[in-house]
Amino acid sequence: MTPPNRLALARPLEPPDVPVVEMASTTRRAEARSVMALVAALREEGVPVRDIALVVRDLDAYEEPLFRAAMQYGVTPVFWTQLRVTRTRPYALVESVCGALAGERVDTRTLLRPLEHRWAPASAAGHSWPVEPRVVQRAIAGLPDGARPVGEWVEVVATTDDVDARIGAFVQWLSDVPEPRPETVASVLGAVVEAYADHGLPETKAADAPALLATETDARAVVRVRTLVQQLRHKFAERLDDGSLERSWADVAELASVIATQRPGRREHSNARAVDVLEANDVWALDVPYVVAVGLTATEWPQETESTLPPEFQEAVLRGAGAASTLAPSPAWTDGRDRDHFADTLCAAASGVVLTRHTETGGGDTVHPSPFLTVLDTDSVSAGEMERLRSAERALPAPIRAMLSEAGGETDD
Repeated sequence: MTPPNRLALARPLEPPDVPVVEMASTTRRAEARSVMALVAALREEGVPVRDIALVVRDLDAYEEPLFRAAMQYGVTPVFWTQLRVTRTRPYALVESVCGALAGERVDTRTLLRPLEHRWAPASAAGHSWPVEPRVVQRAIAGLPDGARPVGEWVEVVATTDDVDARIGAFVQWLSDVPEPRPETVASVLGAVVEAYADHGLPETKAADAPALLATETDARAVVRVRTLVQQLRHKFAERLDDGSLERSWADVAELASVIATQRPGRREHSNARAVDVLEANDVWALDVPYVVAVGLTATEWPQETESTLPPEFQEAVLRGAGAASTLAPSPAWTDGRDRDHFADTLCAAASGVVLTRHTETGGGDTVHPSPFLTVLDTDSVSAGEMERLRSAERALPAPIRAMLSEAGGETDD
């Protein structure tokens, strides 16, 4: 890479060959409603659901408002994301069980953390499990301080007043867990996951909103953690054979983390009758008539990437001056990756692109448009047309109706 080209870490952003329409809403939630109202209106005009794709740079901030808006407008969304399993309760339960078994001595909070994540015995029956959070917290407060072997905790719990009998049953179970071998890792942790499916998952559903978004995520996590436990058995056996791990529950927990943080090759699910909602890094090679790119604000797209390297060093490498000319710059130091993903988003549309953004934060502060919008010639939807789109009549804005006409008129499923 020659010095004059060192800053060219992304290809130029070229305008697409299809119409581009811009829709601005006030807040992020209003933007989500506008997007799903548009999908519903397009469907009413005869556009097949598989001819529409929604693209978001990062779904973390948009999945919940888009899901709620979809329910409001009668749209079924499918979020094409890899489940972040390490952020789920079933994974936290497996991790906490390993943590309680890992050390020769454990403190009270580490000992009882699996109960906070809804541990239940494999033989549990009725509605007595999982242990209520207030009961766990009362036990933590009532038990003596200090770290002890699990075997000693069995006696301490049994002789401490006002400790629920279920606490004692759990600690006794911990004490009876065999040393970690590949087969025992699978049997012990597999039973933990199945008990969570029977007793923990219903707790999530009972406390969930009518849309059951948390329940769906929890159920997906159970499926993923089941798979993780099976993978863990084989990987643990391999690592023991090559001597890279010791036979300890701490190493089991570490290996589980390595497996869980490897993102799977494709998606968790799909639905042929639902509208696809994709993250921008998955758009490459997509070919669909209508693309709706969501979140075109200066804070969302592009998004500044944090780096542990000082900005002065990054700048020196990017400019290629002196000794820094031998070093390769990272694309993450510029907006190059986001620019490429946005270019892929524009190229994915065969008939038209709709770019949406919001203008205010929840607190009323101004949100500026993405700089990517400055290089595009867009038709803007007026505020009045936005209101009619979100209303009961769901009237398509004139620029989008013109987009359909240019593409060849209405279509049927």
